[in-house]
Amino acid sequence: MTTQTTKHSPDPEIIRTMFSKVAKNYDKGNSVLSVGIHHLWRSKLVRLSKAHAGQKVLDCATGTGDLAIAFKKAVGTPGEVIGTDFCAEMLEYAPAKAAQEHLDIKFEQADVTQLQYQDKQFDIVSISFGIRNVNNPVKALQEMARVTKPGGRVMVLEFGQMQIPLIGGAYKFYSEKILPILGGWVTGQKDAYEYLQKSSAAFPCREGFLDLMKQAGSFSDMKYVPVSLGIAYIYIGTVK
Repeated sequence: MTTQTTKHSPDPEIIRTMFSKVAKNYDKGNSVLSVGIHHLWRSKLVRLSKAHAGQKVLDCATGTGDLAIAFKKAVGTPGEVIGTDFCAEMLEYAPAKAAQEHLDIKFEQADVTQLQYQDKQFDIVSISFGIRNVNNPVKALQEMARVTKPGGRVMVLEFGQMQIPLIGGAYKFYSEKILPILGGWVTGQKDAYEYLQKSSAAFPCREGFLDLMKQAGSFSDMKYVPVSLGIAYIYIGTVK
């Protein structure tokens, strides 16, 4: 299988350091910058995944655990959810958030390009707002598919580029000029939010991301669903 990278290939250690610095105020930054709408996107991803009671889910690049928590609510007590991230500082906040909602979720440190789990272990494997920060997204997709049962789903939520001219132009201005300033004000890490904006603008979306999924060679079916007029996209891959 091919393991090509995209032209946008971030350095893993730079990314790890960046997220370790924003971890403390990451949730606050997300809520301010997206006006809380990112929770609706994650809820839609869970619905599209068709997660149900008793299933086993792996959430990669889980950060502070928001998507893992949403999945645990869907799979219930008989189900199992593991949330992983390669940045230990981000994971520090996840267990307390899960415990606050009385949810039993296991959190472990893991690199999505080198998952420590056996083949065909999970019904659903997900990643939200993380794959564009991976040096080799095709390898990440292959690893996510490897640990997913045949017929199971790999779910990806990622920012993209809006296609609607007038609204797209306004959002581009906000993301380039306003977002880094707000992000810096909330978290004290303006550079991190400048990177996040630039990475969103450079990373493949729509058919471009489906091409990465095709390169992975792991999926029998692939599609995408835009959210909020294409600010972000949910990609769904059915594992062979």
